[in-house]
Amino acid sequence: MQDNSHFISEPIFLVGAERSGTTVLRLMLKHHPKIAWCNEFEYAVDLLSDQKQFPDLNRYYEWLETHRVFRATGFEIDRSLSYPELVNSFLVQKRDTEAKKIIGATVHRHFERVLQIWPDARFIHVIRDGRDVARSCIGMGWAGNVWFSVERWREAEQLWDQVKKIVPESRRCELSYEELIAEPVLTLTKVCEFLGVPFDEEMFAYTKNSRYEFPDPKYIAQWKRKMSERDVQLVEKKIGNLLVERGYELSGYQPIKVTPMMEKQLKVQNWWGRLQGRVERLGWSLVLEDFVARKFGSKDWQKKVLLQINAVYQSRLK
Repeated sequence: MQDNSHFISEPIFLVGAERSGTTVLRLMLKHHPKIAWCNEFEYAVDLLSDQKQFPDLNRYYEWLETHRVFRATGFEIDRSLSYPELVNSFLVQKRDTEAKKIIGATVHRHFERVLQIWPDARFIHVIRDGRDVARSCIGMGWAGNVWFSVERWREAEQLWDQVKKIVPESRRCELSYEELIAEPVLTLTKVCEFLGVPFDEEMFAYTKNSRYEFPDPKYIAQWKRKMSERDVQLVEKKIGNLLVERGYELSGYQPIKVTPMMEKQLKVQNWWGRLQGRVERLGWSLVLEDFVARKFGSKDWQKKVLLQINAVYQSRLK
C-alpha cells in the first residue's frame, strides 16, 4: 500500500469544458519531468453533494467497481481512510508512482467541489471558442445538435465564474486553447511559472506516444469552415453574450429566434443523435441490454453490462 500519510494541501486542477483543449494541455503537463497528472478525476467529486456531504463509503466502493476511468488507473483503495483521505490517496499514489514533485488532475464538471476536500487547491482554467466545442461534442456522439452540445461549455464557464469569486487570483491561471495552439512555448512557460517549475521541451514529447499532433493553427476557429450558418446562429443565440465576455467575436450572422416548437424539435433531434452515437460505439444489442438491465435487472446484471460497456470503450482507446 502507498504511503498516504501526507495530505496534499495544494494540488493543481485543470478545469474547463470537455473538448476545450484540456486533453492536449494535460498531455503536455504530464510529460514535464516534475509534473504528474491524473486524467478525468471526476470520480473524486461526482458523488459529493452541493451541501458539502461526503458520500457513503460503501456506496462509493461499489460505484468505483464499474467506473471505467478509475479502473484503468490501478489505484489501490485503502478502506481504513475517510473519504477526503481516500481521494487524496489517489493523487498521492500517482505522484509517488511517477516520483515527481507536483501532482495535478483534470476535472470537467463539479470542479468547485474539489474545494470541499482541498480548500487551498490551485486551478488552471482553459477555454476554447464555444462554437468549436459545440461542433466537437457532436463528433463525439454526446449530443445530436449544437443547441444541446454547447451546454457543456456554458455550464463549465458559468461554474468557473463561481470559482473565481472564491479562489484568489494567486491560485488561478487562465489561458485559451487558441493561445496554447498559436504560441505553445510562450503559453506553457506562463503555466510553468504558475506551477513553480521551468518550461521543459519534454512537454512536447506527448506527440511520440499519443494520437495528438504538435499544436497546429489549423485547429483554431474551425467553426468558420465546418459549421453551417444555422448552427452558428443557434450557438450564438444561447451563448453569444458569454462568448463576447470571453473575448470571442460573434459571426455577424442575423440573430435567430428559437420558438417553443423549434426547441421541441431540437430536443427530439438531440435524443436521436445521442442514441445513434451510442449504438455506433456499442452496437444495438449492448445498448438494449443496458436499458433493460437498468430498468428491470439485478445489481449483478447491471454491473456485468457496465463492465462490458467499459471494455468496449477501453478497446477503442488502444
